[in-house]
Amino acid sequence: MSEPDWWSEGVFFSCKGCGRCCRGEPGAIFFTLEEGERVRNYLKVSEAEFRRDYVTLEWGRPSFVERRNGDCVFYDAESAECEIYNIRPLQCALFPFWESVMESREKWDGQARRCLGMNTGRFRAAEEIGNALARDPFGDL
Repeated sequence: MSEPDWWSEGVFFSCKGCGRCCRGEPGAIFFTLEEGERVRNYLKVSEAEFRRDYVTLEWGRPSFVERRNGDCVFYDAESAECEIYNIRPLQCALFPFWESVMESREKWDGQARRCLGMNTGRFRAAEEIGNALARDPFGDL
């Protein structure tokens, strides 16, 4: 991180459930093999069907596919909810505490223009942020 101390006094964030992080812009939704297996079992589909309908390697490692409009394949536009929320990958659960977002105040503020929960809601201390960043299974979100 280029500015590791900018968030040392903490930030405010509470998810508003708006689904903006799940839709609209292209991006990877990475998952580990274990997370993929959990989703496949939840969907009750074969390995071949799971790979064909839900997985892309476009980003260099397994990621969930997106619809043409940029929405995650598991985002339900009618309810504005994730269809696999209770078993969503850690990448989704950690948002917005990704290294790429926490790199600088400017990146945080840029993301906050899309996310209604950033800079509002519950106070997140530096220790909580650091713990979330350390949980990143890929080290580069």
